[in-house]
Amino acid sequence: MSELTKNVKPLDDFNWEEFENGSNVNVSKEELDKAYDETLNKVSERQVVEGKVISIDKKEVIVNIGYKSDGIISASEFRYNPELKIGDVVEVYVENPEDKKGQLVLSHKKARLSKSWERVNAALDNQEIIQGYIKCRTKGGMIVDVFGIEAFLPGSQIDVHPIRDYDQFVGKTMEFKVVKINQEYRNVVVSHKALIEAELEAQKKEIIAKLEKGQILEGIVKNITSYGVFVDLGGVDGLIHITDLSWGRVDDPHKVVELDQKINVVILDFDDEKKRIALGLKQLTPHPWDALDAELKVGDHIKGKVVVIADYGAFVEIQPGVEGLIHVSEMSWSQHLRSAQEFLKVGDEIEAVILTLDRDERKMSLGIKQLKEDPWETIEVKYPVGSKHNAKVRNFTNFGVFVELEEGVDGLIHISDLSWTKKVKHPSEFTQVGASIDVIVLDIDKENRRLSLGHKQLEDNPWDVFETVYTVGSIHQGKITEMLEKGAVVSLDKGVEGFATPKHLVKEDGSQATLNEELPFKVIEFNKDSKRIILSHSRTFEDVQREEKKAAKKPRAKKEDAGVKIENQPAATTLGDIDVLAQLKEKMEKGE
Repeated sequence: MSELTKNVKPLDDFNWEEFENGSNVNVSKEELDKAYDETLNKVSERQVVEGKVISIDKKEVIVNIGYKSDGIISASEFRYNPELKIGDVVEVYVENPEDKKGQLVLSHKKARLSKSWERVNAALDNQEIIQGYIKCRTKGGMIVDVFGIEAFLPGSQIDVHPIRDYDQFVGKTMEFKVVKINQEYRNVVVSHKALIEAELEAQKKEIIAKLEKGQILEGIVKNITSYGVFVDLGGVDGLIHITDLSWGRVDDPHKVVELDQKINVVILDFDDEKKRIALGLKQLTPHPWDALDAELKVGDHIKGKVVVIADYGAFVEIQPGVEGLIHVSEMSWSQHLRSAQEFLKVGDEIEAVILTLDRDERKMSLGIKQLKEDPWETIEVKYPVGSKHNAKVRNFTNFGVFVELEEGVDGLIHISDLSWTKKVKHPSEFTQVGASIDVIVLDIDKENRRLSLGHKQLEDNPWDVFETVYTVGSIHQGKITEMLEKGAVVSLDKGVEGFATPKHLVKEDGSQATLNEELPFKVIEFNKDSKRIILSHSRTFEDVQREEKKAAKKPRAKKEDAGVKIENQPAATTLGDIDVLAQLKEKMEKGE
C-alpha cells in the first residue's frame, strides 16, 4: 500500500454501480471533498515536518510531505549536503500550505535553522562535542557552519598554538564545543581549542611537576616578540628574555631563532605556582669572558665595534659577549662637557686602549683619546707665552670668552683683554660663539690645563697716543652714544670713549644734552692706567664766561706808604704772594 492510500477508508454506503454509470447523484460534493481530504496529511503554517525527496535537478528539489501538492525548494538550500539523493527524508518548514497559485511553500533552510537553534543550545548546556564545517575567513577568525547556523570561531580558539595561516583550515570539517550564545542576536561562538585544553592541562601538570632549575628541555618556538621568545615545552610555555638569547647584544630575536624551530633551553627560574617559567638559551654555551685572551692586559690596543651609544659613553664589542665601555671623558683630551654621539656612532669599527680590566666582574673600560698625545704634555713648545694663534669661540661668561685652540687646548680671554678702547660690558657684544678670533698667549697654567689669552695685545696700546691728544683742558667734538643714570657715554675720535656726569651735560641755554647729540667737550680728567677720560660740555662755555668776567673787571691800584700796588688775584695764592704781603705788613707797622 502506498503512502497516498494507506489512510483511505471506503464509504459504507458508496454505490459502485452508479459510480460506474457516471451517476453519483446520491453523493454530495462536500462528501467527496471530505473523503479526498481524509486521504492527505494535515499540515499547518510554520510547522516543521518531514518529507521525501522525489525529484532533484540543478535548480530545484521537489519534496512530498503527503499533502495534496508537493513542495518545491531551491537546490541552493541543500548545497551543504552534496550527497542528497531521491528518496532521502529531509526536514522542511511549512511557510504557507497554499499560496495564491495553490502551491505548497516549503523551506529546508528554515527547518534546519529552527532545529539547529535547539540543538546548539542543547550542545552548550550539555557541553557536547559537535561537528562543523569551516566556510571562510573573517576578521579575527573563521565562519563555521554548525547545523546550518553560521557560528564564529575566534582565531585564538582554533588551536593552543598561535595560527599564522588561517586559510589552511577553510573547507575542513572539525570538532567544536559551543562556548557562548547570544540569545537576543542569535550569535554562536565555538572553540576547537577547548577540546584539546583538557588533555593539554593534564600534560601541563605532568611537565610542571618535573620542572627543576638548570634542567635542559627541548621546545618549539611558539612566538617571537620584541622582548623575547615564547617556547612550547609540550603543553606549557616558557619565555626566553631577549637578554638570555645570546651572550652578545641582540636587537631583534628573529636574528637568533625562527618560528616553529626546535631548540634546547635551560630552565633559569619559575614562580611558586610554576605558571611563569624563565628559560635561557645562551646559558647552554660557555661565557665568552672565559675564552678571552689570557694575555690581554691594561694598556693593550684592541679593536671592536660600537654596539650601543649613550650620552655618557659607548659600549664596544670586542667579541660576542665581551664588551668594554668608553666613557665620554676618555674620547677627547678636551674638558668640555660633550655627548658621546659627537665622537662615535653605532656600527663604527674602532681601535681603543684598555684602561681597566676586571675578569672576575667581567668589566672593561676603554679609551680612544690615549691613541693621541696629550697636547698639554708639551704645551710650552707649541703655545709659548707671546705666541700668536687663531682660536674658535666656545662659550661666554660675564668675565670673558672661552676659546679652543685645538682639541683639548682651551684658553680664556678676559673681558678687559678684548679691546683697548671699547668698554665691553659682555663678550657677546664683541664676538659670537663659533667665530674665529686671533689671540696671543699671555700665561700658561699647565696644572689646570688653561691658557690666559689676550686679543687687544695684538695691537699697540693706543692710550700712549691718547695721552698726548686728550690732555686736560683740551676741547674735542663728541657724540653722546649712551645715556645712563650717572651720566652719558661720549664717543670721541680714534674710537675712544669718555664719560660726562649730568651736571657737565647742561647746555648754555640751561637745557640738558640728549642722546645722539654732538657737542664740544672739554677734558677735565685723563687716567691712562684705568683708561678713563672725564669730559664736560658745560665747562666749554662756563670757563669762557669766567674769563670774560675777569677781563671786564679793571685792576685797582692802592697806594700805601710803602708804595706797593696790590691787584685782585685769583683764589689761588703763590708763595711769592705771601712774601710780598709779609713785607707790606712790616712797613705799615713802622709807619704807625
